[in-house]
Amino acid sequence: MTQTIPRFHLAVPVTDLAEARAFYGGVLGCPEGRSGERWIDWNLYGHQFVTHLVDGPRPAAAHHQVDGQGVPVPHFGVLLSVEAFLLLADKLQAAGTEFVIAPHRRFPGEPGEQWTMFFRDPSGNAIEVQAFADDSQVFATS
Repeated sequence: MTQTIPRFHLAVPVTDLAEARAFYGGVLGCPEGRSGERWIDWNLYGHQFVTHLVDGPRPAAAHHQVDGQGVPVPHFGVLLSVEAFLLLADKLQAAGTEFVIAPHRRFPGEPGEQWTMFFRDPSGNAIEVQAFADDSQVFATS
């Protein structure tokens, strides 16, 4: 029997829906779902992701040190296969995406070895994409 992983729902604030549409639909290639005057539903690798138009300034982001790098907090993301990760990294680089943390391999040879990259959407939301060398290590401990 195949186990089905439940889909998540996440909503994030954006300051411009046209920019969100160009980034999530155009650059990331997420299929667009329902939308309204101030929101858009996206299919983010099978998960329901919603961008909501907000007014006003965004709170400042914090950073947490992981493997010697300042990881932006808060952030959200997806876990892909290594092949899909590398294809997306190439696509983002071709689109001129500025990385917070460039695509690289983290924790080589250790439990939880993974590829990771961080970037921001046009509204400043931090996104992490990961690919584990061994998917069974996603929740590994040292």
